[in-house]
Amino acid sequence: MSGRARLALCAWAATLMAACALLPLVEPVTWIIQAAFLLGVQTVVGAVTRRIPLARPLTVAAQTIVTLVMLTLIFARSQAFLGLIPGPSVFLHFGDLLQQGGDDIARYAIPAPLESDGIKLMVFGGVLIIGLAVDTIAVTFRSAAPAGLPLLALYSVAAGLSDGGGDWLWFLLAAAGYLLLLLAEGRERLSQWGRVFGGASRVPGGDSGPVAPVRTGRRIGAVALGIALVVPIALPTMSGGLLDAAGAGVGVGNGNGGTISAVNPLLTLRDSLNVDEDRQALSVQTGKDTDVSNLYLRIVSLDDFDGRTWKPSKRSITGVPDDFPTPVGLGSDVKRTEIETTVSAASWYQQNYLPMPYPPSGVKTRGSWRYEPEGMALVGDHGQNTGGLTYQVKSLEVEPTAEQLAAAPAAPPSIQREYTELPDSLPRVVATTARQVTEGSKNPYEQAVALQDYFAVNGGFQYDTHVEVGDGPNAIANFLRDKQGFCVHFSFAMAAMARSLGIPARVAVGFAPGVPQADGSVSVGLKDAHAWPELYFEGVGWTRFEPTPTRGTVPSYTVPDATGNLPPDVARPSAGSSTAPSASASASDNCSAQLRKLEACDSASPAAAAAQDGGGPWWAVRGQWWYLKLLFWMVVGLAGLAIPLSPMLLRLRARSVRLGAHGRSEADAAAHTLAAWQELTDTAWDFGITPDDSQTPRRAAARIVRLGHLEPTAAASVHRVADAVEQVLYAPRPLPTVGLTQDVHRVIGGLRGSVGRGTRMRALLAPRSTARVVWAASEWWAEVRTRVAAARPTLRKPSGQEG
Repeated sequence: MSGRARLALCAWAATLMAACALLPLVEPVTWIIQAAFLLGVQTVVGAVTRRIPLARPLTVAAQTIVTLVMLTLIFARSQAFLGLIPGPSVFLHFGDLLQQGGDDIARYAIPAPLESDGIKLMVFGGVLIIGLAVDTIAVTFRSAAPAGLPLLALYSVAAGLSDGGGDWLWFLLAAAGYLLLLLAEGRERLSQWGRVFGGASRVPGGDSGPVAPVRTGRRIGAVALGIALVVPIALPTMSGGLLDAAGAGVGVGNGNGGTISAVNPLLTLRDSLNVDEDRQALSVQTGKDTDVSNLYLRIVSLDDFDGRTWKPSKRSITGVPDDFPTPVGLGSDVKRTEIETTVSAASWYQQNYLPMPYPPSGVKTRGSWRYEPEGMALVGDHGQNTGGLTYQVKSLEVEPTAEQLAAAPAAPPSIQREYTELPDSLPRVVATTARQVTEGSKNPYEQAVALQDYFAVNGGFQYDTHVEVGDGPNAIANFLRDKQGFCVHFSFAMAAMARSLGIPARVAVGFAPGVPQADGSVSVGLKDAHAWPELYFEGVGWTRFEPTPTRGTVPSYTVPDATGNLPPDVARPSAGSSTAPSASASASDNCSAQLRKLEACDSASPAAAAAQDGGGPWWAVRGQWWYLKLLFWMVVGLAGLAIPLSPMLLRLRARSVRLGAHGRSEADAAAHTLAAWQELTDTAWDFGITPDDSQTPRRAAARIVRLGHLEPTAAASVHRVADAVEQVLYAPRPLPTVGLTQDVHRVIGGLRGSVGRGTRMRALLAPRSTARVVWAASEWWAEVRTRVAAARPTLRKPSGQEG
């Protein structure tokens, strides 16, 4: 094994040994095997590119690209072009996963489950980034000692998360890996470092000779290990979730409380809505008299709005009570009915929160769960999730009247203060639009209904699941302008606008009512994933609204009395009727918003319905942005293919130019002969026969024949090309030579037939001779710099001087 290959292997081992310090933090520990494989691929790519050889920056770039592709395959395949090539959507998804990982870190106690893609990306991405840094410093730039800094960073982070202590086994592993890397660098490099650490010779008049390699390695290792011991101690004490070894997070199972910061479920909501196949996630069984059209399954509430997005607040958690308390704000005079629901989750649906009808009054389930009182939600403890779980929920079907909501008094100060808070960064257009939409409303209830109707009925909004969620400060303003989005946009916007009017509001995430089955159950699929706003009314509590058109059901208490609003011959639909789109669109422009809401308009003609539903040519429906997106992804795809194929393309282009047609003049014939020889030697280089410019063409030809194990026909072609080169270089009047192109092609075929398939593929896809391109670029740059330097005195001449 060559010295550089040994150094690359030791860099891989050192990174992996330092990464072992993360083993106590996440489970299962088998992740280290996958990380070792990914790190190995990264190392092999670096070794191959250095073998070609490529310039150092190109080697680092190749390793970076391969690392990004591997992470894309694991975490963002559905967002990538052709499932492989990363684009803007991939980086946005990585950002979402990293944010999710940050939430999970605060949520779980040690060891955290690696089921979270956010934590998984942090672990794998962190190890690969450290591995890339170590390989670049120690192998590509041949400086192993500074490579200890990224290794130290990896170990220090792991030790800090473990409450500053760290296990001695992981400490010794990380230290041994670094010392192994130092010793692998060799005597010469260690001797150079020895002068720094050893100082001058203590013998008077003696030379400052190199220090013994082993002793130097010990000194460097001692310094690095000392830093590794001091840094974790200096790290500040961190608490909460994964950052608290004592287990203050949700992972604690002692029933003594704690806090939780929920994972934002909006990250995968759009992906669920856009799946090609609507897989059943939950099966719900209720009593015969239960109205399943209103059966929303709530997972978690989002009550913290920072101007960019809605997310769950950090809340206290307790043990699951036998009987849940009465929901906050619910008065005794509001009609309610207790219903019982049995929910069965698919084995693949692993949600950390328990989907339940709201508000729950009791839950029977197995496993380890905790209760979050503010949202009346159950969250898994120690990695508990819903996969394959069947549980029973008692819940209240609250049926307030419009009169009760309209007469609701002001909310308590604590709720009013917390749930009407808005950041200063929120664009003014949000509050301005809210006031315009609710102008003339007499109370908060009428304002809430006006907001719901603005989005669902008369505001001109369209439901589109392909619109980006957006988390910038202008996301809601952009949605109000473009009027296209899905449930996340509608619920976010209505909740923010309600808060701007002084109405306490939050966003709930879960599932809209599913599809009734023949056996009486309700099938809830991924495409039923949904988000909706909840507004607080004193005496009723948190109340659901439905601003998203064509989704869910309109609450009965938001549908006004039809008397005086509908013609006598039009029957009023039942309360809580679905807002799913009817088969035909409105036929009359005189159909009011309220009539459209109640689906009481006449049907339109087929042509009008086609126009309303977006009929006509597909290119007219999608518009010019579709062309731009297609063009963008075509360019990205071509660029992604061109990067790994560029060595082959450059090599084929060079061969075509060298062996192409040539002129009849003597100079052209000589140039063609030299080009054919250049092509022959480069082809031999691609198959592993390194060129030796110190040899004559005749000796070089004999060497190619011997090392390439060429048969007589191909060997004769090599010698004919070499003889032609000697004629050009040494003869006063070279004899004309024909058939050199055929001779070179014959040699190429002979070399291909004498090697294995792996060597042939390497010669095609990663030809060594493409290094000449890098050399030529380097020479061109040096020539440019020389010309610029030579031109400077001329440019600096006084204005009155000629020259």
